[in-house]
Amino acid sequence: MIFRKAANRGSMQAINVTRGQILANRLSVADTFFSSLIGLMGRSRMTPGEGLWICPCQSVHTLWMRFSIDVLFLDNDKSVIYLVERMKPFRISRHLSRAGSVIELPAATIQLTGTRLGDRLEFLEQ
Repeated sequence: MIFRKAANRGSMQAINVTRGQILANRLSVADTFFSSLIGLMGRSRMTPGEGLWICPCQSVHTLWMRFSIDVLFLDNDKSVIYLVERMKPFRISRHLSRAGSVIELPAATIQLTGTRLGDRLEFLEQ
């Protein structure tokens, strides 16, 4: 299994090692049914540097959210296999059976970091 429970983790960082870019330096992890279901609902915004890593995950929604987000779908090798820029509130993504996890980031993060399909990510505990 490539994921450990969030309770065993401290603060995390998501790095696009292909581009040499930090995607999130305050990465939260949603790896239980409840934390994945709630996700970012109820929040008014995400600030630059924040992110949510949902694992396992093959589809996301922005129901009851008040802001747009960028979404990266990762395979089990942590390579980007699909991305959605500026996903608006009250949308549902497509289902990707190859996805092992998803990262939700503030809107424009994909553009600002130059993240593309095939980029490889690493996750570091701080």
